[in-house]
Parts: sequence; structure tokens; C-alpha cells
Amino acid sequence: MPDELDDERTQAGSGGMTGFGIGSAVLGVISVAAVFLAVLLWNGHRHDVDDRAYQTRVLQAAADWTGVLINMNSGTVTQSMQTLHDGTVGQLNANFETAVEPFSQVVQKLQSQTVGQVESVAIESVYHAAPGDAGLPPVPQPELATVSSRTDNVIVVATSVSQNAGAKPLTVHWTLRLAVSDVDDKLLVSRLETIR
Repeated sequence: MPDELDDERTQAGSGGMTGFGIGSAVLGVISVAAVFLAVLLWNGHRHDVDDRAYQTRVLQAAADWTGVLINMNSGTVTQSMQTLHDGTVGQLNANFETAVEPFSQVVQKLQSQTVGQVESVAIESVYHAAPGDAGLPPVPQPELATVSSRTDNVIVVATSVSQNAGAKPLTVHWTLRLAVSDVDDKLLVSRLETIR
């Protein structure tokens, strides 16, 4: 009988796997899978947090640019126009005079004093430019594809009250669609559209 026990021990120790060995291997595989899943979840979470922070910057850039536009006064029109122009890129920058000049002409002609307030801003859509992305929509402005890594469309709702000399205050409600493009980590307005 002792010879039979020695034979069983020899067979078990010579390459056969025990229940503990199988259990350890399974636990090892589960542990590796759990670590891999945790890393994937963490990376996804970090990406979402970074994207939300970026979108907050986009919304702030749109609100700031709109704030300059709706608070333009006859005494600050030249400075306001320069600030607005410096904050643009693409077609809006190239056609700045025709796109924004009507606003400044009205302010200068009426000699108005305006106080405006941005009431809300919201991301309408996002475009991430990446080489070889066949499933994405076309870049809103093809010339931005080489300089902008991302363009977000933002809807801005604002109100301004203009006081003209001797006239009743005029309240203007603004709804604008701005395209905000990331150019070398600087957020610039690449399109201005008034929504009626």
C-alpha cells in the first residue's frame, strides 16, 4: 500500500496539475482581465473629463467673444472691433469687415451706449479632424483642416439694451451660431451666423 501512495504522489508531482494549480491559473487570468478592464475604464473616464473641460473652454471663448460684440459702444467700437478680429480665424477672419462691420456702423451711426449680457451657451455639434476618418462629416471650412484640430458649433443666446441719445432704450435679443476652432491650442471663432 505505501508503494501505491508513492506512485500517486510521483505522478501528481511530475507535471500533472492539481486543483490548486488550476484554481491559481484561473484566478491569475481573471486578475489580469480585471486590471485590463480597470485601465480601459480609467482611460475612458479621463477622456470624458478632458473633453468636458475642453468644451467648457469652448463655451467660455464663445461667450467672451459674443460679450465683446453685444457690448460694443460708440466710444469703444475701434477697440472692440480689433478684439473681435483678433479672436477669429478662417473665412470669418478673411471676410471680417463684411461680416462684422454692419454692427459697428450701426453703433457709430446711432452713437448708442449698449449693455449686453450672454444668457446661455450650448455646444451644438463637434467635429474632430483626424486623418483617414471616413465616417465623419466634412470639415465645415476646408481651409481650417490644415490649421484646426477641432471645431465646435456653439449656440449663444444673449440680450442687449441700447440707449441712443434722446431715444427710448432698445432691447435686442441675439441668437448666434458660432464655430469655435482649436488652432494650436488657441480657441478662435471661425464662423458667425445670426439665427432668427
